[in-house]
Amino acid sequence: MKKVTALVFCLVLLSNAGTASAGKETGPYIGGSLGWSAIDVSSDDVNDDYDDEDLGYKIFGGYNFGVIPLLDLAIEGSYVDFGKASSSQINQDVEITGWDLFGLAALNLGPVGVFGKVGQIWWDRDSNSSQIEDSGNDMAYGIGLRFQIGSFGIRGEYEYFDLEKTDVGMLSAGVSWTF
Repeated sequence: MKKVTALVFCLVLLSNAGTASAGKETGPYIGGSLGWSAIDVSSDDVNDDYDDEDLGYKIFGGYNFGVIPLLDLAIEGSYVDFGKASSSQINQDVEITGWDLFGLAALNLGPVGVFGKVGQIWWDRDSNSSQIEDSGNDMAYGIGLRFQIGSFGIRGEYEYFDLEKTDVGMLSAGVSWTF
């Protein structure tokens, strides 16, 4: 009986060791997303405020630390192009691009996961008007949902960027590949 108990105990320990490293794929990943950007431009003059939508995209990469069964932690960076916001009233176009860096935490529920991220964006804003051409860095936030089978993942997310004189929200869908 002692041998059976010892065998069962060893099997339980071995199965728990496998579970402990059963997080999502650990390692570097790359991907891309395409989405809709809502750009709200404000200025010192209330009559010059406007908002517009455009197609945006991003190319991202990161490193996933998937060593805890239900929780993934990652660091992720991307280049993002929010597209162009135009106002026919004041004849102004604004284009915004940026580089961002996020800390990401995901809750894994089987192949589906929910994630949140917080980070920083370093952005450039170009315009046909010299009033709003500038650059800077600000906080950025995001939430999302992902579906992952092995190394291949599909994700949808919403990101919010509170830039100086401009608020940008981007809803996107994309794919990722973990090495």
